[in-house]
Amino acid sequence: MSDKTAQAPSLAPVTRRTLAAQVGEQIRRDLLKGKFPPGSQLNEAELAASLGVSRGPVRDTLARLVHEGLLLSQPHRGVFVPLLDETDILDIFYAREALEAAAFRRVITSPKPPALLRSLDEAVDAIARAADSGDWSQVGDLDLRFHSLVIEAAGSPRLSRMYDTVISETRLCLNLLTDVDPARLDLIDEHRELARLVAGDDVDAALATLDKHFAEATVTVRNRLRATQR
Repeated sequence: MSDKTAQAPSLAPVTRRTLAAQVGEQIRRDLLKGKFPPGSQLNEAELAASLGVSRGPVRDTLARLVHEGLLLSQPHRGVFVPLLDETDILDIFYAREALEAAAFRRVITSPKPPALLRSLDEAVDAIARAADSGDWSQVGDLDLRFHSLVIEAAGSPRLSRMYDTVISETRLCLNLLTDVDPARLDLIDEHRELARLVAGDDVDAALATLDKHFAEATVTVRNRLRATQR
């Protein structure tokens, strides 16, 4: 019998969210939820006072959001929530489709975990329930969640990082449309079809459906944007 003392297993150190991280998450969450209207200025001192922190973490967060394209820095004026126009909308959806097409191709041609297919079906059911209750903001969130599930299933950290930025810009775009007509009701059928195609093996059909889905979404969002400008 060995007289050596058993060594305790090595454990990873517990990490704590820093104050800067908490400040960053709060400002990002408020931005993406539409708390700051398009075109409005984000004042560093006012945000710091509101959050009860020094200006340093706020300054760092604003700089990071400017770098990500979610805020706009104007020399000698300050930091603003961007006003997205039709050109921005077209570019956002163009980038999203390119990233999602890559994810759909990989997911369909790889072994698919049952959890993914179940999650997609559950997301579509949730979209239908939100639509039935008239909660169009929730419909938008669940729509983006459906697409994010496919991105996550592709298993590419780099693709996911690129998509995070584009999906955040999509949320800024949707914030422009809170006071106009609700989302398309055929959105539910389109997502059910996409979920069915993910479960199958026909890549061409899936990409063609995805292309049609984005084409119709682009027209809808563009028309709704025009309605806000009348």
